Amino acid sequence: MQTPDALSTALLRRLILLSAVIFAIAIGYSQTALGWGQSPAEFAADSDETLKVAGYAFSIWGLIYLGLFAHAVFQLLPQGRDRPLTVALGWPAVGALLGIGWWVVAAALDAETTTIILIFGSLLVILIPLLLKARQIRALGRKDAELWLTAWPLMLLAGWLTIAAPVNLITVLTGNDALPDILPPTTWAILAVGLVSLTALLVTARLRQIAYALPIAWGLLAVFVAEQPRNALLAYVALTAAVAVLVAAIILSFRLAPVRNTPPADPQG
Repeated sequence: MQTPDALSTALLRRLILLSAVIFAIAIGYSQTALGWGQSPAEFAADSDETLKVAGYAFSIWGLIYLGLFAHAVFQLLPQGRDRPLTVALGWPAVGALLGIGWWVVAAALDAETTTIILIFGSLLVILIPLLLKARQIRALGRKDAELWLTAWPLMLLAGWLTIAAPVNLITVLTGNDALPDILPPTTWAILAVGLVSLTALLVTARLRQIAYALPIAWGLLAVFVAEQPRNALLAYVALTAAVAVLVAAIILSFRLAPVRNTPPADPQG
């Protein structure tokens, strides 16, 4: 049985997580609705000569926000309060949510260096705990509410940040003429696409859940759409990567049996 202090700390964590979700959603939609500063899509398009993402790709935030709000409600309900994975990912989720909320502010104000710090920080603060809890995630059953209301929303967020972070970095470097000239810009873009795709495969192989890879495939497809009129090589590399990530993620998630966190069999029967 938990002590009163432990119960108070747990309640505080759950309320802070709910507040962080509301903060991130409110900042995201108020910027769009009120038009203060640059929108995320406008910020990304400001210096996209090296690597461009079609503006429609940012609509995925609606799905991500919905999933995060559902997660915040779930961890407040009796059936979600003391679930081990939900508890373990509570503070990392708060950190990521605060990061993406402040990123919108930084992007609106064109604080370029700050956006890089915030987006990579938000990615690492949620992706590392997800990887550390991979065994628990793999052990969740298909009908387990914790899979759909904790693991999936946070994996969707981590997946989108995985592709958004390098795009953010390349955009800022391009806009400041700071992209190293040791390689042509298209080569840097192709390397970024390759790194993102490799990360998608490695992480999905560990988590055995398609949720992380889906936003990455979505973003790579948006690169194909945006680059096709001006850079056919980059466009078709991105399309190939999107298809490869999606197909591999389906195989890893549904064709390979997840590694269950079960005790070894008793040799004496």
